[in-house]
Amino acid sequence: MKKTVAIAESCTGGLLSSRITDISGSSRYFMMGVVAYSNRAKEKLLGVSAGSIKIYGAVSKEVALEMAKGVRRLAKTDIGLGVTGIAGPTGGTKSKPVGLVYIALVTNKKKIVKEFRFKGSRQNIKLQASQAALEILKAYSL
Repeated sequence: MKKTVAIAESCTGGLLSSRITDISGSSRYFMMGVVAYSNRAKEKLLGVSAGSIKIYGAVSKEVALEMAKGVRRLAKTDIGLGVTGIAGPTGGTKSKPVGLVYIALVTNKKKIVKEFRFKGSRQNIKLQASQAALEILKAYSL
């Protein structure tokens, strides 16, 4: 049986959903993509805790996990994927540099969160983040 997936993406701005829907027949498993770019959208649409954003920051493993859980709950899918990061060229700090991305995958039995530090232009970081998310999804699905 094929699993269904929903995606909550921030720094990738819809690129991940776009890449999935480039595949003919993806409507059999791809149920929803949400671009929750602002903290308010993360909180209101996905149920991300304002406390988590305040304590850990919008770019954190905790928020990526809550995004994945929230979109999975919203779409009622087998898998929820959450992506948050700093695509640059601005917005980075010493502790959270440009290129820092967290990707979370959540099912009813599994929670995976991975941290990445990509290099390159804004567009290149978005592409690398979307590719990493697709690879996490593929590895889980095998």
